[in-house]
Amino acid sequence: MPYINIKITKEGVSKQQKQQLIAGATQLLADVLGKNPATTFVTIEEVDTDNWGVAGEQVTERRKKGL
Repeated sequence: MPYINIKITKEGVSKQQKQQLIAGATQLLADVLGKNPATTFVTIEEVDTDNWGVAGEQVTERRKKGL
């Protein structure tokens, strides 16, 4: 019973894009590890860019700088 947790920044990901992530991750585990899609769970967590840091900075600030 695989469990996949995808974390992304909260920046307007559409319902369709989320569905594609769920389907793609499920298929990846089926293809690579032979896992049953019917028992594969996928969650997507959207994290505010103020709560996500890279290179010592909040993503919010990095986006403002064009990084």
